Formats: sequence, C-alpha cells, structure tokens
Amino acid sequence: MSQIIEYSEKVMDHFSNPRNVGEIENASGVGTVGNAKCGDIMRIYLDIDENQYIRDCKFKTFGCGAAVATSSIATEMIKGKTVNEALKLTNKAVQEALGGLPPVKVHCSLLAEEAVHAALWDYAKKNHLEIEGLKPPVDDIDETEQFYEMAGEV
Repeated sequence: MSQIIEYSEKVMDHFSNPRNVGEIENASGVGTVGNAKCGDIMRIYLDIDENQYIRDCKFKTFGCGAAVATSSIATEMIKGKTVNEALKLTNKAVQEALGGLPPVKVHCSLLAEEAVHAALWDYAKKNHLEIEGLKPPVDDIDETEQFYEMAGEV
C-alpha cells in the first residue's frame, strides 16, 4: 500500500513552474550530486562575476517533484548573492522557503544544498581560490552522516 505524500502550495508551484531550468555554457562552476537510494540527480550551474556575485544560476534535475522544487528554490535563493552568502545556504533554509517538506523528502533539500556547494567547490578549484568553510563535495549524499541526521534516522 503506497503512502500519499502531501506537499505545500509552494512546493507544488516550484515543481509545476520551476525557475532557472537549463544549463549555462562555460559556467563558472558546476556541481552534480545524487542520492543512489532514491535515484535523484541534481546539477547546478553558476555564472559568477569578477566580484564573486552569482549573476545567474541554472539547474537540471532528474528526480521526483520535491527534487525539482528544491533545485528551483535553491537557485532563486542564491541568484544575486555573493559566493560567501551562497555558501551559507542550508537544507533547512530550502525547506523553510518551500513551506516545509514531508520527512521522506527531506533528502531533496540536502541534495540542493550539496549541489550548490559542489558548484561553488568547482568554481573555487577552477579559479585557484580558497573559500573559508567550503568543503569538498560528496558523491552520494546517502553516504553522509548528515543525511541520516536530517532525516531523523540517527
């Protein structure tokens, strides 16, 4: 018997009308993360100017409606911000901006956070920059202890 998952109006809006879908050619940074358990894959593209402001960001996501919605809202939340401001994006902030997520879909917000951080990592690496607080990306968020903590499974 399958469980019915209820989403907020904002999640449904970002799923039905996602913002910033696509790719950026010659992006300043590209981050790709996935979750092997559910099959979601998220890729974030950043266009960052010489003053480290995010001029544009786009995403491509293969996954459920919550994965699309979290990608969409995350790009909206970091566009126009500095690299350091974007680094402070958290999965909790993504969830709050969407009016919450069902517990079984919390991992999607963590994917969005990790994809943004992976794109920032790529930008820093390409430009030989050290950004305080920026950590190497993880390949599969399912393997991180943080994922289990956020999902309430620890």
